Amino acid sequence: MGNYKFEEFKKYINGRNAAVIGIGISNTPLIKWLISLGCNVTACDKMTDEDPVLKKNIDALKEISSDIKWSLGESYLTHLREDHYDIVFKTPKMRFETPELQALKEMGSILTTEMELFMNLCPAEIFAITGSDGKTTTTTLTSEILKQAGYKVWIGGNIGTPLLDRIAEIEPDDKVVLELSSFQLLGMNTPADVAIVTNITPNHLDFHKDYDEYIQAKINVFRNQGPVGKVVLNAGCDLTYEMKDIARGRVKLFSANKGKVMRTDSPLYPRAYTEDGRLIYEENGDIYDICGIDEIFIPGTHNVENFLAATCAVIDYVKPEDIAYVAKTFKGVPHRIEFIRELDGVRWYNSSIDTSPNRSLNTMNALAARNEKGVLICGGADKKCLYAKLGDAILNVCDRIIIYGSNADLVTDIIAKEAHGRQYEIYRIPDKEGDVYEFPKTRDNVVNAYKEAINKAREWAKPGEIVIMSSIGTSYDHFRHFEHRGDMFRDLVNELE
Repeated sequence: MGNYKFEEFKKYINGRNAAVIGIGISNTPLIKWLISLGCNVTACDKMTDEDPVLKKNIDALKEISSDIKWSLGESYLTHLREDHYDIVFKTPKMRFETPELQALKEMGSILTTEMELFMNLCPAEIFAITGSDGKTTTTTLTSEILKQAGYKVWIGGNIGTPLLDRIAEIEPDDKVVLELSSFQLLGMNTPADVAIVTNITPNHLDFHKDYDEYIQAKINVFRNQGPVGKVVLNAGCDLTYEMKDIARGRVKLFSANKGKVMRTDSPLYPRAYTEDGRLIYEENGDIYDICGIDEIFIPGTHNVENFLAATCAVIDYVKPEDIAYVAKTFKGVPHRIEFIRELDGVRWYNSSIDTSPNRSLNTMNALAARNEKGVLICGGADKKCLYAKLGDAILNVCDRIIIYGSNADLVTDIIAKEAHGRQYEIYRIPDKEGDVYEFPKTRDNVVNAYKEAINKAREWAKPGEIVIMSSIGTSYDHFRHFEHRGDMFRDLVNELE
């Protein structure tokens, strides 16, 4: 069975002019793909080829075609007014109301993104996961359960690889699982077939105009669904629970707290919850006992919630035993309370994904549930998030804290505010001028700062304790992304003798 939409797009794009803004991970394959379809491409980026990553991408593209036009540097958008473009692909972190983009729209250009075009052209059913926390784990769980049931699964969005250039390989019977951020969803008009909203807490307010815009972006994942669409909502979060009232598709609810999914105003919704230490799915009077909470390999109540969300999404496509198998065998994803090694009786963990206070709060609560004690290494860039309850959660696990990052004052203040007489020690490593990333390597002083933090943690930690790197902020103060930070931390810990 062919992909009619893709065939029509190929006819449309051949010989047309396209501008691609951002020459990064997702847009580099997009540029190659557009060229293969006979499109005339102008590639744009605010950075210049002095950036080593951008230079590598540009060199790779030049090997494919010498006809690509380039618009680089601070005035990269200004140059776009010099030509007409039929279609313009923006980078996710660029706002549609950017004056240069609006000018192009007024000139007749179609404004879109790599992700929206993919969702429009994809012939397979799309499962899309968004929310403030738990996206990556829930996305991975959803894909792993579908694979266990025998489906061919394509995973993309914020994780996996860009999928648009693979569109010709995707069959209607396949399943596509996407992790989508608020950046990708802002202005999105194409809904997922099956949408999950894990939760909503203030996040990325350094980018969004306000909290409401952030919430509305998340809603876009299901806003335009029809009656055959499905949306999975966290009943334990009031904001996501209320989204059921605007959903036009089939609503499912989940929460580890059974009382939340059994609210008197929601008796008819299919639901997943926990009861007597078991994961339960209930629909139309049928009750499915999936597995015991203690059988789930990865720790933490938040991971129980992730399994419940994934269960709601996939239960119509798989057997309960497929879900149970993944629950018992799935070991988690990198950078999420990732065990690195044990040295001198101390266990070292990497949780670089903790790019917000709420993520670190979940990590601390998961460790507290296991009665872990030890040393915290933290610090990153603030996203104008709320830090309430974080200090208490940290001190429930770690009374020795090492901080290196631009949000150090915020972390220090919330710990002091919520200590309530508990004793603790803080070791701060100050930022030095020029402490920014130089990808693929970090600057020496950033590496040395992390070495200092690790050595101090090793000095402090006792046998039987843990050292956890839970950053409480984004990586952009010192690194290119959180994986870069986590990979470096893991490498440095593995170098210890």
